[in-house]
This record gives sequence, C-alpha cells and structure tokens, in this order.
Amino acid sequence: MIGVNKVILIGNLGRNPDVVAFPQDHRDEVSSMVKKASFPLATTEYRRNRDGERVEQTEWHNVVCWKMLAEIAEKILRKGTQIYVEGRLQTRSWEDKEGNKRYITEVVADNFTVLANKNRQEERGDREHDALSGILNGDTPSLEDLPF
Repeated sequence: MIGVNKVILIGNLGRNPDVVAFPQDHRDEVSSMVKKASFPLATTEYRRNRDGERVEQTEWHNVVCWKMLAEIAEKILRKGTQIYVEGRLQTRSWEDKEGNKRYITEVVADNFTVLANKNRQEERGDREHDALSGILNGDTPSLEDLPF
C-alpha cells in the first residue's frame, strides 16, 4: 500500500526566516553552498465554545525550505506575511548537550505562495487605500459612456 505524506497550510510567519548555508560536495565539481530557510508559521482556527463565545486556537508549525525555495524565502518572506505552503511532514532527532534525545517535526516545503504581506501593504499604504475606498464608496466616474 502506498502512503501519502502531504501538508497544506495557510498561516502567518512568526518571525523572519533563519537562513543557513551548508557546503555541498560533488565528486567532480567544486563544492557549492546549499541554503536552508526555516521559520515558524502560525495557523489560527476559530470556534464557538459551549457558551457561544468565539474561541481562537493558534497552532505553530516549523517550516523548512531548501535550495532555491530557501533563497526565495530569504528575499521575500518577513514576519507577519501570510502564505500558503505545501509540503510534507518530517520528524528528526538529535542529542542535546546534556545527552537527552530530542525530536522535532517539521514541514518540509515543496512550494509556497505569498497571500498577503503586511510590510508591503504598509509601504503602499494610503495610495492603495484611497483608490480602493473610492471604488467601494462609489466615487468612481460612470461607465455608461464606454464604447463597449
């Protein structure tokens, strides 16, 4: 039987990606660097409790990107950015300084898409807000005289 390991998340970055470069040795080539970007992603769900009050539940996920995806993440992702991520779960273990065995489960990203970027919205700010509010408030000229 074939297994499926697929994760799809939509959430906000908890901090800027941490990027590390590792040397990659090839037999016949000069060693090159491979980048790894990692960041926490918060997904939030809302539900109603027994009293009818809205309750927020936030789950934090460790996301890891490799190679070109890590380079893209380094350039465009910032804390607060909302993204769509597809990937797979991977659990790894290591020994800490005290000799205790530690485990971490990560989402190894295959791709991601930026859905909303707070920083870019703030940079563009009032200009886009004014145009949008004009459309929403009906302050745009009539389209009746258009030739189509």
